[in-house]
Amino acid sequence: MTAARYVYAFDEPSEGGRELLGGKGVGLAEMTHLGIPVPAGFTITTDACRAYRAAGGTMPDGLEAEVAEHIERLERKTGKRFGDTDDPLLVSVRSGAAVSMPGMMDTILNLGLADRAAAGLASSTGNERFARDSYRRLIQMYGEVVDGIDGHRFEQALTDLKRERGAQQDVDLSAGDLAALVETYKHVYREETGSDFPQDAREQLRRAVAAVFDSWDNPRAQVYRRTYGIPDDVGTAVNVVQMVFGNKGDDCGTGVCFTRDPSTGEQGLYGEFLVNAQGEDVVAGIRTPQPIEEMRERLPEAFEQLLETMARLEQHYRDMQDIEFTVEQGKLYLLQTRSAKRTAAAAVRAAVDMSGEGLITREAAVGRIDPTQLDQLLHPMLDPNARFDVAAKGLNASPGAASGAIVLDADAAEERGKAGESVILVGWETTPDDIHGMIQAKGVLTAHGGMTSHAAVVARGMGKPCVAGCDDLTIDIEVRTIRLGAHELREGDTITIDGGTGRVIVGEVPLVPPQINEDFETLLGWADGMRRLRVRANADTPDDSAKAREFGAEGIGLCRTEHMFMAHDRLPVVQEMILAEDEDGRRAALDRLLPFQQSDFEGIFEAMAGLPVTIRLLDPPLHEFLPDEEHAADERMRRRIRQLREANPMLGTRGCRLGLQWPEIYEMQVRAIVRAAKAVHERTGDVPLVEIMHPLVGFREELRRLRELTVRVAAEEAPDIDYLCGTMIELPRACICAHEIAEEADFFSFGTNDLTQTALGFSRDDAEGKFLTFYLEDGILDRNPFETLDRSGVGDLMRIGVERGRGAKEHLKIGICGEHAGEPRSVEFCHDLGLDYVSCSPFRVPVARLAAAQAVLKASHAAEYVPAGG
Repeated sequence: MTAARYVYAFDEPSEGGRELLGGKGVGLAEMTHLGIPVPAGFTITTDACRAYRAAGGTMPDGLEAEVAEHIERLERKTGKRFGDTDDPLLVSVRSGAAVSMPGMMDTILNLGLADRAAAGLASSTGNERFARDSYRRLIQMYGEVVDGIDGHRFEQALTDLKRERGAQQDVDLSAGDLAALVETYKHVYREETGSDFPQDAREQLRRAVAAVFDSWDNPRAQVYRRTYGIPDDVGTAVNVVQMVFGNKGDDCGTGVCFTRDPSTGEQGLYGEFLVNAQGEDVVAGIRTPQPIEEMRERLPEAFEQLLETMARLEQHYRDMQDIEFTVEQGKLYLLQTRSAKRTAAAAVRAAVDMSGEGLITREAAVGRIDPTQLDQLLHPMLDPNARFDVAAKGLNASPGAASGAIVLDADAAEERGKAGESVILVGWETTPDDIHGMIQAKGVLTAHGGMTSHAAVVARGMGKPCVAGCDDLTIDIEVRTIRLGAHELREGDTITIDGGTGRVIVGEVPLVPPQINEDFETLLGWADGMRRLRVRANADTPDDSAKAREFGAEGIGLCRTEHMFMAHDRLPVVQEMILAEDEDGRRAALDRLLPFQQSDFEGIFEAMAGLPVTIRLLDPPLHEFLPDEEHAADERMRRRIRQLREANPMLGTRGCRLGLQWPEIYEMQVRAIVRAAKAVHERTGDVPLVEIMHPLVGFREELRRLRELTVRVAAEEAPDIDYLCGTMIELPRACICAHEIAEEADFFSFGTNDLTQTALGFSRDDAEGKFLTFYLEDGILDRNPFETLDRSGVGDLMRIGVERGRGAKEHLKIGICGEHAGEPRSVEFCHDLGLDYVSCSPFRVPVARLAAAQAVLKASHAAEYVPAGG
């Protein structure tokens, strides 16, 4: 049996690519093969990291021997010896995962220096200052990374020395100053670890490699992986690279540059550099760098070579590159190239421009944009250059950012918002009663609730930012104050919320406006020509419908009629209907509601002229339209509230169960729908494409009776109006018995919010921010099932529903209208499942359009699907 191989030199062929060598390692190997000046070195593979972690932190058999062999090769190539006391070979040890994780793991420079080696380096180079500077950097990095010493101890010693010497910058310190600093650093190291700084170069290397492997599991790397959906088990490679020095003098330097502007995507030179410095000085912000253009004057030959190399690398990789380089005594070396992290605006512009330049195809342009990044273009965002402290953090329930005065109830939000004031509605949670305040607020912050809570769903539909489930928020409604982390604030004080990250900030933070432009429209136009799935929107008002159409929606997949009942002029009539003692009383109230419903439907049909509109009949339990018992107007209302109270209303009298017990409610709604369709047809000549949807059906008999009601009422009102009659599939039984239910249905629409709850036995409002947070942090679940479809559970139920439904009715139209319909991984699953459409909130329509195109391209392998910069 062949022993595992764990180490490859940059000039050795390897079949493993990025997954084996990591992004940095494969980049260094490719640049070596291209003849680009790269320091010599080798990569310890991700296989070694996984073996090390599996063995509980023990190096796998054979690894140390392979490393020793490659160090010997490096010695022969460079003519220097590792650990030599006269002219030592020095190396850097750098992490390099398969997926770029900038700054999340650790790097050590100048490894191989020790007391005698530093003296030898000073002698061989004739530059004592350089040697002492390199040694003090090693002690600090090694101490921080390998032994966990607080870096502030080293930084404080450096600051104290500069103050004593009257030095403004590190470069103002003399060789003697740096020699003294080395001794101070060694003292810090001894004090913190109980031992002297290691003098054996090979011991330094062994412990440094282990430390980089261990850094895969440091807290910041874990958080980054959770945020970007990177698996925990892939591990990192380690790159051991011959040191080249940017800190030998004024003909040396180091820098970072991009082949295009990572903020805008514009072509041109973008980057920074420092003379007489090492790479950490630029990355860590230790000194203020100079614009890359100034390198033309300071290091002209290296600058011209850098320009040529940047062009070659972008041509080779066909993507914007992020490049780290060092100039040693006038000679350029590249230390890294990778696909550049970039803003959404830059990603879109660069993709469109590169396609126009013939560098990539349109398919590649569409395939390399991360759909979730489009949120940055559709909503105001925090200015990336702004400085602020985060006071608290909640769930990133609806994207975008907003600043405004705290208001603690919906009435105040409406009043102050209408007066032109920017307000943030803050509460324990929101209910349908708060809709008028949410409309006027710039954003919503709640202490309770999750990603699919009322606040989250409504805010997403409105395109407003929302942070939900903020455990660090407490409210004292009596004195009109809140506590946000350590801050006590009054109603009227200003806060800023970032719904894309869940951050809450005290005070106002500058915002960047939405950036929908021609490049955005061009890219989505290309995507539309590639996708199979249709994309609809969830919209409840004519304004929402118009916004959805503006974003490219091809119809309404979910119009929630209950939201229409919450307006101030309608809620009292709805309550009158609920409080009625008999059917005649209910019908009298419903007759007054009918014109309101008809007017709403007419507006939506006109906004979506020529496109289908799916209207869900009343779904929530009736108690949601009544106040809490303590706020009831009279004893009659209190008695009715008690009668309607249920232990678990989500599984109680709601949806089709309401329509069957009180058919007059659904009769009124069907009547309003068909009257509206008839009126719009007579007024405009357009024929509305009407789809009437009955919610929460689990039995064929339920839908049979409701279809009969629908057909009867529609025939009475407008026999010439065509429509479809279908149901939401949101119960496990409905999926399993889809072949029976399909006999009565013209279409299915998966309501995956409730299907996830009923399939998993999770109450979404109780799970998010509570045990679900623990499940995600502890690795029990990889992803929040209310954000990304649970393919193996909920997804299998959907698959059964599709197969059995279409087995009974071959051409049954099937879509999805849960919040998952705007999440890229879930959209891909819907494509693979053969659904006809997805329907999401209006502001997620562009995301779904792009994700649907990428699903086609992925299935046909027509483009690369690691989004650029991701």
